[in-house]
This record gives sequence, structure tokens and C-alpha cells, in this order.
Amino acid sequence: MTVANLNSDVAVGLSDPSNTRNRKEMLELVNRLRDTGVQTDIDLPMIAVIGNQSAGKSSLIESISGITLPRSAGTCTRCPTECKLSHSNSPWRCVVKLHFHTNSKGIPIPVRPVSFGEPITSKSDVEDRIRCAQRAILNPSQDPRKYLQNDDHSEENELSFSKNYVSLEISGKDLADLSFVDLPGLIASVGGGGNEGDIDLVKSLVTCYIEKPSCVILLTVACETDFENQGAHHLAKSFDPEGKRTVGVLTKPDRIPAGEESRWLKIIRNETEPLVNNWYCVKQPSSQIISKGVTWAEARRQEDEYFTVTQPWSSLESQYQKYLRTSNLTERLSIILSELVAKRLPEIQDELVNTIRETEAKISKLPRAPSNDPVSEVLQTLTMFSRELSRRLEGTPEECDLIQTIRPHQEAFRRAIRSTAPDFVPWEKKKVGMKLSEASFLQEEEGEEEEEEEEEEEEEEEEEEEEEKEEDQENDASDEGKNRKRKPEGNPTLPAKKQKTVHGGDQSIYIDEVLKQAKSARTRELPDSYPFVVQQAYIKEFTKKWRRPVMDLFDRVYATLKADVEQLVERHFARMGKGTAKQLVLIIVNDHLNKAATRTKSKIEWLLSLEEVPTTLNTHYFSDYKDKFLAQYRASRTNSDLLSKLKRAVAPVAPQESDQSAVNKVLSGLNELGLSVKAMELAKLLPPDPMEPALNIMASVRAYFQVAYKRIADVIPMAIDNEIVLGLHKGIDQALQEGLQITGPDGYTRCRSMVEEFSSIASARQEVQKKMERLQAARQELRKLM
Repeated sequence: MTVANLNSDVAVGLSDPSNTRNRKEMLELVNRLRDTGVQTDIDLPMIAVIGNQSAGKSSLIESISGITLPRSAGTCTRCPTECKLSHSNSPWRCVVKLHFHTNSKGIPIPVRPVSFGEPITSKSDVEDRIRCAQRAILNPSQDPRKYLQNDDHSEENELSFSKNYVSLEISGKDLADLSFVDLPGLIASVGGGGNEGDIDLVKSLVTCYIEKPSCVILLTVACETDFENQGAHHLAKSFDPEGKRTVGVLTKPDRIPAGEESRWLKIIRNETEPLVNNWYCVKQPSSQIISKGVTWAEARRQEDEYFTVTQPWSSLESQYQKYLRTSNLTERLSIILSELVAKRLPEIQDELVNTIRETEAKISKLPRAPSNDPVSEVLQTLTMFSRELSRRLEGTPEECDLIQTIRPHQEAFRRAIRSTAPDFVPWEKKKVGMKLSEASFLQEEEGEEEEEEEEEEEEEEEEEEEEEKEEDQENDASDEGKNRKRKPEGNPTLPAKKQKTVHGGDQSIYIDEVLKQAKSARTRELPDSYPFVVQQAYIKEFTKKWRRPVMDLFDRVYATLKADVEQLVERHFARMGKGTAKQLVLIIVNDHLNKAATRTKSKIEWLLSLEEVPTTLNTHYFSDYKDKFLAQYRASRTNSDLLSKLKRAVAPVAPQESDQSAVNKVLSGLNELGLSVKAMELAKLLPPDPMEPALNIMASVRAYFQVAYKRIADVIPMAIDNEIVLGLHKGIDQALQEGLQITGPDGYTRCRSMVEEFSSIASARQEVQKKMERLQAARQELRKLM
């Protein structure tokens, strides 16, 4: 094999740089991406150089980069050193930077790159600059410029090792396009005064690099030590068991004990511990030669001569000669890294887009950052809150709107009021169980609502039956039926839902009781007159029952409104500051709501007091209802069959012809006499009843109920709506401003206190914003390639 002519004009590993444009672009791209710090968020392709302590790593790095690294007894590398080599026709230069991504306690912080001195143009200055840079990294609490100006080695470092790293951006004619990270050597033991924790610390530092799938592991193994004792190899194999991303490098081949060359040749031939990218062997100058100031070009010449004339390397098969010498290793590393970048590029783009989306989602979940004008921020939030409160109180078409939520309570209130109607029975009490048909005129007015009630009752009864069945199944056979719920009493032949038409319960008022009450109330009236106090007593009985459903409606509206307002406060103020604003606004709004509630209760009491004195100017409806009820009661007493015949005669569907004919004859005769009468009004023609005074009282009270119940069913919901629902927004703006005291002399201080956020949230926002900046910068770099 001929000796390569290594001079300063020949690139290491790149015999023809002009043909490597694409490779150069890929490597420069990944370097620019790393400059953005995005490697913290995305796995970027890289080469990590690992090895045991004193395995020849530093010498290998020097042979690849052409620079001299700091050397001292023991471990030389105390922090990762990133080398970015770039072939250039411009004069040689080196830029040194510090990259801080953890604090002194090892806690991650936003990546902070720091330029460390002016660019270096002389290779002889690099060693001292790197030594100073490592000192700055190992003392993160100090100003890095302190170590740039004066590196006092007598001072003890704050840290023995660090995950923060030094980067070297080296460009020149005699360099390959290659990037790699030199990691501290793995420590087997520490000397006197050493820290045992450093062993695990270094191992953890190395692991955090090589565990990433896109990291190419450049494993250095010294031939002077048994292969089985190389801890770095075991660590690399644990993360790359198949050897797909590991490149092995044998160093110090001149120190192989005599007779053991064959075992190392098997490794080079990839027969032992095979790797997909093979093993390489390099020969670096000894420490004695280095101390004499050997040049990089001379070192490469000596390496080439060694492998050319020294056995067993010189006689190694030709197909394995390409795995000897630093130049071949560098060429292969450059190809591997550039191909990995090209392969990973589409994946990096997808990961970048997905990570940006995830980061945007995290930012959106964070509270809004405090404004520089806290007074304007608070006022703006109050305005938005007040505006939405007004909109919800007025009502919106949404299904779950406040008004839609209140309406079922209003409907339930109306049904509860209607259920307090006096249950007058036009028969004597001894006829308990007789059926009184529902008034047809009431069915026409409230038929749909009654059907809904019946459906609700059916559902409730079905639930009760299911519960009873479950109870029966749980009871023993001997106790079957003992714990069942009692069925409603009444006519056993009627379905449960029809029991409301059967009278005889405790709430029924029989006609003989009404007459007895009327007679006992008489004082100086004429025999055919009865005092109004009788009707008044019955009216008072049902009006006093109204208080409970009225207050139930108020309580439900109040609870619904309170919950809705609290949700509104949560939506507008929960993410403001430390929560002080939300608590203050909640207190003020609840106080305002309670004042509105007090006004509403006062209005309700006033309306209920009006109902204590029976009165109405709606004489037309009162008289109409009284006549209808009186006709129904009379028909039920004198001829229980008459009303059913009249109904059959006027039925809209399939009327009874015989009944219809008879009714038509009567109506026709009355019409000839000039009397216009409807079929159902024929019941008025029935003969006088001795219970007529009681019937009049019953019809009068029942008619008044219809007028009064419709009145109260309207005015109570209206009063509640006007006073506490719509009324809540009245004065709310003034109450909030006065309660928060944002317009007074201390307004600015109070507003600043309200918007001030927790330090943890501020830190989280800063971290995620820094991450977004890194991601956006990385995306811009990727766009340049397109």
C-alpha cells in the first residue's frame, strides 16, 4: 500500500471536497439546528465519542480536528466538547462558545449560548481557550468573562463534571465536514479526595447522549487493556445491542502485548464483537512525541508509516486496510453522519411540526401573561365579564342557557299552584268513592299540560314498580310483600293515573260540609243569604298553600343563577394572577346577588299579601268560570247521566246519533223562542237543588281560583325574573369597581397585585416560550433547505 501524501492542502477524510456538496449541506444543516438548541426537544443526528478514562479519546479528537486539547493527570474532559468541523477555502479559524442548559444543581433551564472570546486564528491558542472554557462551565455561578481574562487554577471548581458543554466551530482547508461530541471518559475509580458520586455522574452524562436513537456512538477501546474490561463497550452495547449505530475505534495498537495481536485482528475483521459499521484502528503520537511539538501533518505521516511497515497491520488483507488510519475513519464518519441526517430529515420535519403543535397547545392552556398596564387589563376583563353576564341574563338561543335552565322550574311552579285547587265534591260525604268527571272546559284549556303530567306520573309509577320488584326479590319468601309500598287508595278498578278523578281523600270538600259551614257563618243575614266570609275562608285555605311553591321557585332560580354566575366568574377570572381577583369578584358578585335576592323576597311577600284579600276586576272570566262550574256541579247532582249524554251528542268524533238528535230538538225549540244556548249549557235548565247555596259557594270559590291561580302563576315568575335575574346586572359595574377599589389612589397597586401570577407559572411560560423560539428557529433553518 502506498503512503498517502499528507500535506496541509489535503483534507482529512475528504480527498475531493468539491464532490461532497450534498454531504456538506446535510452536516451544516444539523449544525445550524443544534445552534438553535432544538436538540433539547428533537432527536438530532450526532456522533458521540465515548471511552474509558485514558482510552486515547483526546488523541483521537486531536487527530480528527487538528487541534490540541488540554491534558493533565487523570481525567482531562470535564464537560462535553462539541466539535463542528467544516471544510473551507478561507483561513483557519475557531470560534468557542459555552452552552448552558442546566443550572448548578443540574436542573434544566432554557438553552443559553454564550460566546467565549473572539475567534481564534492560531491553533496554538486553542488549548488554553478550551481549558478556560471548561473552567467557566464548571463554575456556572460566575461570570464566564472572569475565566476568559484570568484563569486562576488555584481556585476550586464548583462542579467536578457538568452537562453544559463547550462548542468549537472550526473551519479551514485541511478539515473534513464532520461534527461530533467528545464526552468525559468513564471512570472506574476515584483517587484520594475524589468524589465517588462522579462515577455515576459521568455514566449518566454519557448515557443521556448515547441513549438517543439518532446518536452514532464512536466507541474508543485501548488495545493495552483487556477488551472485556472496557466499561464503555458494555455501556454502548446496552443501548445498541445489535451494533447498528456504533463505530468502534481501537487505539494504542503499539501497546498490544506480544502474542495477543490475533485477538485484535479478529475485531478489525469484524469476527469478534461485530458492528454494522465495523471497527477501525488508529495510531496517535505518544505523549513524549507530543511534548516535542509534533505537527498534525507529521503525526498523520507517522501513523500512515506505522500501519504500512508494522506487523501484523502491514500484512492485513487488502479488504481490511480501509479500516486502518484516522483518514479512513474520518471519511466513514462523515458519510455515516450525512446519510443519517438525510434519512432523518423527513422525520425531523414531522417531529418538528408535531412538537410545535403540542407546544402551542401548552401555551394556550397557560393563563394569559400579565399586562404591562394592569389597570387596563383588569378593566377590560371586568367589561367582558359584565357584557357576557348581561347577555346570559337577557337570554340566548343555546340549549343550556340560563333562561332555558330556569324555565322547567317555572313550569313546575305553575303545576304546583294549580294543584292547590279546592277539591269540591257535589255529593254528600256518605257517597265517598263516586267519580266526578273532569271539567271539559278545563281539559280544553290545559289538556296538553295534563297529558305531560300524566306521562310524568306514569314514569314515576314505573320506577316505583321496578323498585318494588327489586325489593320483593331481595326479601325472603316468608316476608314477601311485607315491605312493598302501599298503592293509592280509591276505586281499585281504575288505573293509578286516574285516581285523581276519584274523590274521598282528606283534601276533598263535600257539599254538605260547605252548606254546614255556610249556615254556621250566618249572623243577621236573611234566610236566603250567606256571608262572604265562607268563600273567603275557602280562598284563604288555598292561597296560603302558595307560599311553599313560590319560595321553592325562588330558591331554585337563586341556586341556578348563583351557579351560572360562579361559572362565569371562573371563566373570566380563574386564570388571572394568583386567584385573588377571582375570589374578590366572587365575593362582590355574591353580595350583589344577595341584595337582589332580598329585594325579590320583599316583592314576593308583597304579591302574596295582595292575594290575602280576594278581589278581581276580571269579572267576565270569573262569571264565565262560575257558570261553567255551577253547571257541572248541578249536572253531577240532579242527573248524573245528563252530562255524559251531552258530551256524546257534541263529540267531534263519532257522536251518538240518538243523543245528538234529542239535544238538537231542544236547542232548536229554544232557538225558536229566541234563546241561543249551547248544548253543554242545557245543564242550567235542571230543577232547583236544596244544596243550591252550597253549589253557588263552591262554584264561586272554584271560579275565583282559576282567575287567581293564573294571575299568581304569571306575576311571581315575572317578579323573580325582573328583580333577581334581570335585576342582577343593575349596578354590577359600579359594585365591582367600588369593591375592587381600582379607581382610587391605590388602584394601580391593587390591579398589579390582582394580575400578578405565581412564579411557577411565570417559569413555565418562559420555558415553553423559549421552547417555541427554538422550534420556530429550527423550522426556519429547515425552510432554507427547501
